Amino acid sequence: MRRNLKIFLILAITWILVAVYYFEGSYKSRNRALRLRDHQTSAVTPQSLSAEWPQHSYSPSTSPRQNVVSNTLLHMSSPRHTWDYFDEMGYIQKGSLQQGEDPYLRNRFNQQASDSLKSNRELPDTRNPMCRKKWPSNLPPTSVIITFHNEARSTLLRTIVSVLNRSPEHLIHEIILVDDYSDFPEDGQELAKIHKVKVIRNEQREGLVRSRVRGADAATASVLTFLDSHCECNVDWLEPLLIRVKEDPTRVVCPVIDVISMDTFQYIGASADLRGGFDWNLVFKWEYLSTAERHERQKDPTTPIRTPMIAGGLFVIDKVYFEKLGKYDTQMDIWGGENLEISFRVWQCGGSLEIIPCSRVGHVFRKRHPYTFPGGGSGNIFAKNTRRAAEVWMDDYKQYYYAAVPLAKNIPFGDIEERMELKERLQCKPFKWYLANVYPQLTIPEQQTKGSLRQGPYCMDTLGHLVDGIVGLYQCHDSGGNQDWAITKKGQIKHLDLCLTLLNFAVRSRFNMVVLKYCDESANQQWHKREGGLVQHSKINVCLDSRYVKEKGITAERCNSALESQHWRFSTK
Repeated sequence: MRRNLKIFLILAITWILVAVYYFEGSYKSRNRALRLRDHQTSAVTPQSLSAEWPQHSYSPSTSPRQNVVSNTLLHMSSPRHTWDYFDEMGYIQKGSLQQGEDPYLRNRFNQQASDSLKSNRELPDTRNPMCRKKWPSNLPPTSVIITFHNEARSTLLRTIVSVLNRSPEHLIHEIILVDDYSDFPEDGQELAKIHKVKVIRNEQREGLVRSRVRGADAATASVLTFLDSHCECNVDWLEPLLIRVKEDPTRVVCPVIDVISMDTFQYIGASADLRGGFDWNLVFKWEYLSTAERHERQKDPTTPIRTPMIAGGLFVIDKVYFEKLGKYDTQMDIWGGENLEISFRVWQCGGSLEIIPCSRVGHVFRKRHPYTFPGGGSGNIFAKNTRRAAEVWMDDYKQYYYAAVPLAKNIPFGDIEERMELKERLQCKPFKWYLANVYPQLTIPEQQTKGSLRQGPYCMDTLGHLVDGIVGLYQCHDSGGNQDWAITKKGQIKHLDLCLTLLNFAVRSRFNMVVLKYCDESANQQWHKREGGLVQHSKINVCLDSRYVKEKGITAERCNSALESQHWRFSTK
């Protein structure tokens, strides 16, 4: 009898341990980020769900969405706890592709690849091993602001999940989603059920800048974190950023931005030896640190990197400082140029920009924008925004921007009086200081003589051609554009960043081709003016000639001062 009782007790204890392991293991295996706001609730019936959160269906004739109806909540209970979870599969299915639909069409990345991945997939730890340490916990919590417009549901959800799962819970005060008037409000509304997630929807298309300002105004934490809607935060991404801002609230800090393939969604680690920069066309670019800087960083690769410019999509900033600094220029539209403007403003008005190597966040980089640009198209809006930044912050150095992008001079940029008053109020430094102290690597373009190359009533004209294109003659119109040329001290004949280039030095009897190539200071691109108006190549006895313009464009033929087709008059502005 006692033996049977002992066996019974052993079996009972084993069963209890198995049960505890099952329920606790099930909880731990669940996606913590998908807990709902009230994560210890009584069971919810489908009927009550329908009353609280009406389900939506779409007609195939009016929507690309599939007709999928599912509960927003998933319910799991044990004798001690009840956990309710967001229905990840149901949410993503309602935004999934139709049969035969091009997976790149909606988002300009492979949505099919994204939809096939779990929101909490494992990522490779791309940090330097010296970053893998215990970080302090007594840091200020942050409000994470994510703006989106017609984002794929799977990438948007994965962004949120990565924030919640890979951050200490006490450091995420809230996630504010700003829906910039997406076609389907439910994309954001359904996510408001997830704990710590709040959703704001614009009543019309506002663009990135005004949407971010609206999110920042609604934020209640002392630190703001801005993220794009197609990111994945990696392990311990947040603490290294918050430490730098806590130490100095005038620091604006960014993670190293890893690459998420737009085709396969493979997560690829990026180099930590990069900083943000730009050329005089004011287009952002990544550039390697100098050899000396990279060598110095080998002693401690975790050291923050001063960067002249940030990419703009991902950064952390103190909320009070963000407001004091003037938030964003809210007259900028949709997208583009805002990273340029805030970078100039931070540096010139007493702050600093840093890239933090121990923080890693992946980002889906696309080759094209998936959304529309109401009010003028992407080129005009980008030029307008960039002009606003140049006019306010670059002083007389803006002339080099207009020299690089002359068409920008024709784009209206609106009223900048308020931003000029902000610059005066904050007692910001001039752009000359920025070049000397922040970005000395950006060299001042050499002085150039600008004008047009003429033969009678005709002018040398690019005819709209770009790299490898020929040049020709067209009636002079004296408005620049395709007839705008500069002659440099080194003998280059330039149109924007393209130079007249002799294809080879083997002189033929005729048709020595001259085309447009990117300026590279090679011998093929060096010319000099001779007496009588001839333009001769610096190495061989050939001159620019319009004799065969109808057949081959402007060519380089054996110099002959008796030929009118080789006589050019350079008319300066």
